[in-house]
Amino acid sequence: MRLRNKPWAKPLMAENPQWVVTEPEQFRGKWQTRFAKEAPIYIEVGMGKGRFIVEMAEKYPERNFIGLEIQTAATGMALKKQIEKQLPNLQFICANGSGLETFFAKNEVAGVYLNFSDPWPKKRQAKRRLTYKSFLKQYEYVMEPKGYLEFKTDNMGLFEYSLTSLNNYGMKFEQVWLDLHSDEEAVVDNVMTEYEQKFSEKGQPIYKLKAQF
Repeated sequence: MRLRNKPWAKPLMAENPQWVVTEPEQFRGKWQTRFAKEAPIYIEVGMGKGRFIVEMAEKYPERNFIGLEIQTAATGMALKKQIEKQLPNLQFICANGSGLETFFAKNEVAGVYLNFSDPWPKKRQAKRRLTYKSFLKQYEYVMEPKGYLEFKTDNMGLFEYSLTSLNNYGMKFEQVWLDLHSDEEAVVDNVMTEYEQKFSEKGQPIYKLKAQF
């Protein structure tokens, strides 16, 4: 969902270059230099307002996290959270996520999160879905061999499509949840996004998969 323009977002990003990168190609193969210490790097493609990636960075201080978002307004809102928390293991990229191979070196990333991505429901829009084969190829390139792709959505159609797409690509599923919040064990470790909380409170099932190349 596209947010309304936030005139303050770009100036805020310009004032805080220690947290936000707008030309990620410059750090290809060198992302560890952006963090306080070296650690496995996990990225969220399409972080929205940043709730998930910020809470993950808080929960797992032994890991490094990068939230990637194309919308300046959303990045600005995530940045506000980081300015308040000052997490040393969190960075943001404001750029188009379709260029991951130019942002990260081969095997530079430990894991990829896709949360509540745009479903692009029309058949002609399939290539825009973040689980389309061209995107999977990029994730495979940037992610280390033992890394995992985790995907959550409230959209059954997109989830069914994604299961097929990943299977056709030859990926191995570690686990699939058709109603994530009904699984007590899964909920204990689950970190929610803004959309996830909204939809789950309305009784909407949340679908999730965890898979490996």
